[in-house]
Amino acid sequence: MELTLFPIEEFQAFLICFSRVIGFMSAIPVLFAAQTPTQIKAGLSFLITMLLFPILSPQIVIIPFKFPDFPLFMINEVLLGALIGLVARFIFTSVQFGGKIIGFQMGFAMAEVMDPQNGAQTSLISQFQNVFAIFIFISLNGHHLFLQAAVHSYEFLPPGNLNFGGEAIPYLVELSSRMFELGVQFSAPVIILLLLSSFSLGFMSRIFPQLNVFLLSFPLNISISFIVIGLTLNMTVVILTREFDDLATRILTMLQYLR
Repeated sequence: MELTLFPIEEFQAFLICFSRVIGFMSAIPVLFAAQTPTQIKAGLSFLITMLLFPILSPQIVIIPFKFPDFPLFMINEVLLGALIGLVARFIFTSVQFGGKIIGFQMGFAMAEVMDPQNGAQTSLISQFQNVFAIFIFISLNGHHLFLQAAVHSYEFLPPGNLNFGGEAIPYLVELSSRMFELGVQFSAPVIILLLLSSFSLGFMSRIFPQLNVFLLSFPLNISISFIVIGLTLNMTVVILTREFDDLATRILTMLQYLR
């Protein structure tokens, strides 16, 4: 029995497709976080590539299989997926930033835990809001968006046409500035009430000098913060839903700027 060799052109096209898919898949903030084993990431990316390759192979440009042109071409494809993932990462970073502000103001500055997704210490409130954002992201099928973007990206940006000289970098800077704006929106209700609480305690300390404001402020600020967080969860859901709904438009805009 003779074995049919796999054509080198097909193998090159598969590697190019695999590079872009693994770039998109590694950009998903939920499924491909730092704590996910590398074997699962590579295996799932390989499986998705096997499913998408028959559809995408006619749109893949074949280049000479030689060093260093072909490895740089593959790195170029992985970088494209990483840039698209950065667009979604800004939303989760803004959520964590808002939680960091709330945790600091309510007295949880020293109460930090290890965040396995980012590999760094983070506040308890920041971790809570990050997990809450992940639930909203999954409930809205946000992870499906990256699969659709991986397929449609070949229509807007064929392999080898990545261009950083356009409006892509300024657009990322614009999105990063919006990250701080969203962080303030998430933390604004708690911060405002904590400022009013501090003002009230300061006023009471002037009227009653024997009042121990320092000991009273800790349980009061924590109670107010948790109550406000619970009452504003619906507002947080509305903001996150709006941002995740706009994610498809932002990814499409990024692909157009990278042409």
